[in-house]
Amino acid sequence: MAALGWLTPRRRSATARSVLAGEAAAEAARKTSAADDDAALLTGTPEEAPEEPVFPVAGDVRAAAFFDLDNTVMQGAAIFHFGRGLYKRKFFERRELTRFAWQQAWFRLAGVEDPEHMQDARDSALSIVKGHRVSELMSIGEEIYDEYMADRIWPGTRALAQAHLDAGQKVWLVTAAPVETATIIARRLGLTGALGTVAESVDGVYTGRLVGEPLHGPAKAEAVRALAAAEDLDLDRCAAYSDSHNDIPMLSLVGHPYAINPDTKLRKHARARDWRLRDYRTGRKAAKVGIPAAAGVGALAGGTAAALALHRRRR
Repeated sequence: MAALGWLTPRRRSATARSVLAGEAAAEAARKTSAADDDAALLTGTPEEAPEEPVFPVAGDVRAAAFFDLDNTVMQGAAIFHFGRGLYKRKFFERRELTRFAWQQAWFRLAGVEDPEHMQDARDSALSIVKGHRVSELMSIGEEIYDEYMADRIWPGTRALAQAHLDAGQKVWLVTAAPVETATIIARRLGLTGALGTVAESVDGVYTGRLVGEPLHGPAKAEAVRALAAAEDLDLDRCAAYSDSHNDIPMLSLVGHPYAINPDTKLRKHARARDWRLRDYRTGRKAAKVGIPAAAGVGALAGGTAAALALHRRRR
């Protein structure tokens, strides 16, 4: 699917490529956004929280919420679940699945982007979808969501997203996953739409190249900035949610940053800046409780201990 989250060789500065990726993601998101009023809401058990100003503010249409996907909304990596689905459908051989899984695990455990290693991962991932039609991958993506993703949504995070929707605000996923995959997930959860990595296609067929770079790190911030400008949003009134320190640029853009299931670096950064935290992996109270009680305690539904251990150590 569109990119499966990897870069083509750099020909411009990282900043320029991040801007291009962000603008492409924002444009794709606005074209594909859809709200599903009938989406079911899963909630956890409410837990006590100190009184605080009501948030989100009902009727504030210049506010919106931006949610990272992997380990923030969903347990595990969407791109890996998608890869499992493609393997099941014989898009590639077992040795390629093993290689792809190792590349994903290495990146998350090492927490660094070695250029040679990442280039190899990008090339192998993009080669899987090159020559396939966008419509074909979208159709398969719907099936894969039901098979591998639907039971891995964090109930607490979903409740947070629903709180923004109930307040009349738009809610967007922001992820390095392919925009097509992200859009399917957003639609199934009843969200407004998704910002994701955009892959090049010609006449509806993937070329195996990206537009800009994966929507990761600074590129996410650029996407949110571009979408906010297009939607006339006030970023100081917006909220953003993520588990990863790589998303600090996006979290720092908004007036209401939240650390959800945070990695060590993000937890430290959030505590230093008095950001709100919530950890649904254990059900324990966060260091600073400030998220609406409706968020509840996320159950550890679906997923395995090994998967959770991996994501506790991610990047």
